[in-house]
Amino acid sequence: MSPPEHHDALPFPAPLPGVMKLSTQRRFDRTARLIGDSGLAKLAGSTVTVFGVGGVGSFAAEGLARAGVGRIILVDFDRVCVTNVNRQIHAMKGTLGKSKVAVMAERLLQINPDMRVETRNEFYNERSSARLLTPEPDVIIDAIDNVTAKIHLLATAIREKLRIVSAMGAAARMDPTCVKTADLNLTSGCGLAREVRSLLRKNYGIGEVNKPIGVTAIYSNEPAITPVPLAYDNGGFECVCPSGDNGLHDCDSRIVINGSSPFVPSVFGMTAASVAVRMITGTFQP
Repeated sequence: MSPPEHHDALPFPAPLPGVMKLSTQRRFDRTARLIGDSGLAKLAGSTVTVFGVGGVGSFAAEGLARAGVGRIILVDFDRVCVTNVNRQIHAMKGTLGKSKVAVMAERLLQINPDMRVETRNEFYNERSSARLLTPEPDVIIDAIDNVTAKIHLLATAIREKLRIVSAMGAAARMDPTCVKTADLNLTSGCGLAREVRSLLRKNYGIGEVNKPIGVTAIYSNEPAITPVPLAYDNGGFECVCPSGDNGLHDCDSRIVINGSSPFVPSVFGMTAASVAVRMITGTFQP
């Protein structure tokens, strides 16, 4: 059964065009000293949509909010699970079982009460794509871990000429110093990136080998670590996720459950936020 659709815009004070509250300006004083008043104004007037609010996406959203992005749209159908605590910024006592986008939205508004946060409690797929990409964002951050959904989003962004930053495989790794950025077609050492490139060519006819594709990828070239079975597995992994068997993307449908560290997904997310901010302010060099 599909989860209910949800689309909320949290209320915020509407500033005059081109005018930023002094309190808001001071909140981002240190960012402004890097990018100037004009750069901060660009961020305040921008929209970034984050697809997937898990280990990578939650940190990406946090980085965007703390940088001064004025409008963030959060897309994720899932709820916070106890197994998220080691790597997802919104996962802690009091949030378990709650909607990830709702909990994250509350957190972002504590960072900047003057920003706008919209929540879409939905699963991205071909059917929901057009709706979830409305309004058209200035930048998309793809932190989706379902491969079918991910390649559809990437193909859509390439076809529609939308700027997108895409997170590859952050799981099964421990060393944050191995995190890198590159055009998706020019990455190396990441199995997920290799699979995504192959499926984009096979399913959508997109991409030539070793030629830039126009998607900025966050990836790691650290060799993946094979998951270690634990004592309480009792011979097999047992899912404890509050969403359970959701029929969309759940533990039981995965071939393997990889381990994840606090270090790598957070660096992926903050790197994605950095690229998005630099794209908006015109300082990103692909």
